[in-house]
Amino acid sequence: MGARPDGAAAPGANLLALRGHNAALLLGLLRAAGEEGASRLELAERTGLTPQAVSKITARLRADGLVVEAGRRASTGGKPRTVLRLVPGARHAVGVHLDRDEIVCVLADLTGRPTVVRRAPLDFGAGAEAVLTTAAGEVAALREAAGGPPVLGAGVACPGPLDHATGVLRQVTGAPQWDGFPLREALAARLGLPVVLDKDTNAAALGLSRAPEEVGGASFAYLHLGTGLGAGLVLGGSLYRGPHTGAGEFGHQVLQLDGPRCDCGRRGCVEALCLAAVARGDLPAAARVLGVAAANLVELLDIDRVLLGGRTVLAHPEVFRDGVARELADHAALRGRPPAPGSDPGAAPAVPVARARGGARTVADGAAELVLTGLFR
Repeated sequence: MGARPDGAAAPGANLLALRGHNAALLLGLLRAAGEEGASRLELAERTGLTPQAVSKITARLRADGLVVEAGRRASTGGKPRTVLRLVPGARHAVGVHLDRDEIVCVLADLTGRPTVVRRAPLDFGAGAEAVLTTAAGEVAALREAAGGPPVLGAGVACPGPLDHATGVLRQVTGAPQWDGFPLREALAARLGLPVVLDKDTNAAALGLSRAPEEVGGASFAYLHLGTGLGAGLVLGGSLYRGPHTGAGEFGHQVLQLDGPRCDCGRRGCVEALCLAAVARGDLPAAARVLGVAAANLVELLDIDRVLLGGRTVLAHPEVFRDGVARELADHAALRGRPPAPGSDPGAAPAVPVARARGGARTVADGAAELVLTGLFR
């Protein structure tokens, strides 16, 4: 369970069968509290659990090394309260980004902070055995470099489409040999770890949603332009995968009926138009195409912010940020949006555009978050 729409933590349940849920709920609150920590009484007030239930759960978390007592805080009445804090290094998560020509791996602590990062060449089109061998070697080297800390599992992000629920790839654009391959199962066997699989853009969006002060609202789109083009969508504060986990194939909306052929088989897709403009060195044209497609997304979903990432964007961040921002400003002038509270009632504010945090690690960081999300509710 996550946060309620009003920002308060979702209520806990004093049921024996839900001890795992309640423990995850408390861990999530302690993760959000950071260095400031929280007292048992504060945790009880935020979750609706009884103080006795909180004491029992936190005692188990302390025994597992996940939580530690960290001094006392003055109380408004009665004796000072003992502060509890999350122990960031108590467990780790592996994040793996399988791009078409590169693999990026991170080892993240419980706060999501990467402690070790590795990058290596990868040929995703070479097939399963080559990719699995490279991934296993890089993850082993990553864990060895960190001294072999306890690892919860590995989050793996790669090009889609894919079925997040089953861990099976589905008609990956430009790589038909992967269609139907059970990548999650195969990687779990090679790595000796539980594996969560998702699209690269979904993983990135999930990781970015961990910093609401940066994403600027409950709904945003992460647009990733690298060797391909896709989107990760966070709507109403939650990652949106769609009922068949196929949402976010942003690059394959058609903008030009008689345009260049795309690897998906159609003509005039945003991805084909963008990559063609990049290939001929016309970056402003690529940014304009991306901006027009982003404006379509804003019109459709009424999102609060657009974040940009991927190696092509990172190589020319100002060109793409400014180009997309211009198209969104034109869209706002034509179509308008409700003005923000306290702003000029006659204003037509454009959806803000920014480069996503994390740089080349954005997807790998988000992949690690795929695992951590299972621990923090």
